[in-house]
Amino acid sequence: MEHLLDGYRIYREKRWPELRALHRSLAQRGQAPKTLVIACADSRVDPATIFNADPGELFVVRNVANLAPPFEEAPGFHGVSAAIEFAVTQLKVDHVLVMGHAQCGGVAAALDDRPRNPYSFLDSWISLLDTAKSRIEPHAHDATTQLEYESIRVTLENLRTFPFVAEAIEKRGLNLIGARYGVADGGLELLNTVTGQFEPVV
Repeated sequence: MEHLLDGYRIYREKRWPELRALHRSLAQRGQAPKTLVIACADSRVDPATIFNADPGELFVVRNVANLAPPFEEAPGFHGVSAAIEFAVTQLKVDHVLVMGHAQCGGVAAALDDRPRNPYSFLDSWISLLDTAKSRIEPHAHDATTQLEYESIRVTLENLRTFPFVAEAIEKRGLNLIGARYGVADGGLELLNTVTGQFEPVV
């Protein structure tokens, strides 16, 4: 914790003076981000850092393997779904970016053949990758990479099952985007919706 507090002190001394006016404005007028980013909770993949974004620019949801479930009406605590609903219906974001990444531990776990624990929150969550897993060669040498790409495509499909997402796409042109970030090389690839392939950003 002391390390975090040291970081806070540095932030207050060096970065806060630059951001004071921006934060005052955000506090007075509220947030109005244009993009919802669904990213992995992985500590190496911070959307604000990757996109050089200031506070207030991105509405970010982070979870294991950057997933969104399909729409469902079952009762429960649907944190990711609630965040998507808030971003689309209240903030009225223009874009939803699903950002996967290389060396994803959640994706690797989905390829593990061990029996799933019915009482594990993690195992249940990772089962969202089953559809993507069924579309790849699970024993190929690049299976993890294949699944990282396919999981992004499936999450984009899942997003379209939400009625309020479908309505926003139809009525105000909400844009769904897929991307994959390279942890080692810092490269970003975007999904080409015409070809279905991921292409590097240059």
